[in-house]
Parts: sequence; C-alpha cells; structure tokens
Amino acid sequence: MVFKRLLGSLGVGGPTVDTVLTPGVAVPGGSLSGQVHLLGGTDDFDIEHITLEFVARVGAEHEDGESHGAVVFDRFLIGGGCRLPAGAEHSVPFTVTLPWETPVTELYGQGLGIVLGVRTELSVAGAKDTGDLDPLVVGPLPVQEAILEAFGRLGFGFRSADLEYGRIAGTGQQLPFYQEIELAPSPKYAHTVNEIEVTFLATPGDMEVILEADKRGGLFSDGHDAVTRFTVSQDGVHHQDWNALVDGWMRQLVEHRAAYGQHAAHGQDYGHGHGYGDHGDHHQHDDGHRSGPGMGTAVAAGAAGVAVGVVGVVGGMVAAEVVDEIGDFFEGDDEEGGEGEGGED
Repeated sequence: MVFKRLLGSLGVGGPTVDTVLTPGVAVPGGSLSGQVHLLGGTDDFDIEHITLEFVARVGAEHEDGESHGAVVFDRFLIGGGCRLPAGAEHSVPFTVTLPWETPVTELYGQGLGIVLGVRTELSVAGAKDTGDLDPLVVGPLPVQEAILEAFGRLGFGFRSADLEYGRIAGTGQQLPFYQEIELAPSPKYAHTVNEIEVTFLATPGDMEVILEADKRGGLFSDGHDAVTRFTVSQDGVHHQDWNALVDGWMRQLVEHRAAYGQHAAHGQDYGHGHGYGDHGDHHQHDDGHRSGPGMGTAVAAGAAGVAVGVVGVVGGMVAAEVVDEIGDFFEGDDEEGGEGEGGED
C-alpha cells in the first residue's frame, strides 16, 4: 500500500514523497526495507532531511476513562543534504531495524487490531511535511509464537490485544508503552480467573513474559489482580517443552494468594525460564511449528471483532495534530493519508 502527499507546507508546485515498503511481515528486532521516492515540483528544492518515524496507536487510562492517541516510538534519518531539481525523480533506499519491543500486529495471518505505521517526514527549506504514512505489519518472534501456541494447546483462547501507555515497574521495558494480549482462560482455570493478559518485552537474547490474571473472588474474599514475570531465552525454541513451561507459569500465577500491592519474590526455575515473583500491582506505570488446536481459530474469531479507531487523545501523550494526521489511516477510510502536522511529546 502506498500513500502520496503533496508537500503542503510549500503549497502547489512543491515536491511529492512516496514511500514504498518491501512486501512482507516484519518481526521485532528485525529489519525493515523500502524506498522513498521523491518527485520534484515546479522549482528546485533543497532537501534538508528525510526521516522515517514509527508510529503506534496507544491507549491510556486517566480520570475520565480511557483515550487513544498516537505515539512516535522510533525515528531514523535516512537521507537529505541534496538538491531536488524541478520535475526530477530521486529514490532513497533504506533499511532500518525495528525496536525489539515493537508490538505484534498479526498472528497466524489475522490482524489483532494493533495499529502501527511508518511515517515519512520531508524537510525542505525549513518547512516539514509529515504526511506520507504506510501501515506496518509485524509478526511474532519464534519464542512469542511458541508461548502463544502453548496457551492455545492448553485451552486458552484469544480475546483481544491493545497497547497501553506507561511502563511496567521492575522490568527492562524500553518503549513508552507495552502490548497486552488478552486470553480467555482454559476450562482448567476458568473457575479461578476471568482472563489472562500476556505482555512480551524482548531483548536480543531474552524475552520477559509478564502474565497478569484477573482473579475471581471467593465466598469470603474479593477478586484481585495477580502478576508474575518470567524470562526465557530466545535460543533453543524448538527444544523446550512449552506446554509444561506455560502450565507451570499458570499454576504459580493462580496459586498466589498475596494481598494486593505486596511485592513477594519467588526464585522458581522452569527449564530455561526463570520465574520472578508476583507483583500485586496492576502493571504499575512509571509515567509519573503452527498453532495447536484452539489458538489459531480463536485468534481468527477474536481478531475479527476487534474495533480499530481513534477516539481521542491523551494529554501529554502527543500533539492532537498527529492524531488528525493519521486518523484516516487508523480508521482505514483513506488510502491517500490524512492532513495536518504534529510531533511527539
């Protein structure tokens, strides 16, 4: 999919920018390639810089509920310092590396409702255009897919996925937001938990896996959230008994009975995955082979019902103009890009 836009800052006769991504599904920590095609306008222009930005639609909770806005989570300078003659064509090839924590937008070929984009910014004679935007499709790393497959084989089902603004305390999180993949509990755990939320925080060698359970209350107790963290290696994925590993994680998660807010540490070791203690806090924010039976079908059914759209903007997250600019893309209504300018807060 290609988006074109006239350099509105310079009016009619300005150059146009057309970014084409190499077809295929990217993965966290992997490379993304493509070409930025420039077409000169009616006059000669000096191209000061060409920048790529990775943009995500992110939700944030606040006193009035939850809103969604756009966050720029990485940017790359890929060109500039050249003169573009009138009517001339010029192409700039690029290869950039995605952050390891880049969210997964599809599983088993099904979109999850996670919206990522690659936006091209062109700076000419002191004016900037940020209108060229392409959707970014990201698939899971092998270890992420193996863990989700294990959940599916254990009887868990996919419900939804979203991005939450903020940081998870006590982790090595790098991005200003994290992804939550919500799973329906298997029959084995349905009487204990309402849902499971899975968050992956990848590094070049390891993967932090954060599991959060919305635990049901008992006859004499209220329900509460329980959280556990584990670290697994990204190597040797095909030599691990993921069913046993994930089931062990779930047993530790549901058996925990610590009070809300207590920080207890467990040193349990499951294979090459190391368990870290439950943090009763609900993700504290520091902002101030193929699927086994069940998961593939569940992802297809669940993803089909995921709504995508911008419903607002969170104060302090990003300028409102950015949401206006990419709102049409998020809504899926306009293949020519939106209007406006903005930047990351």
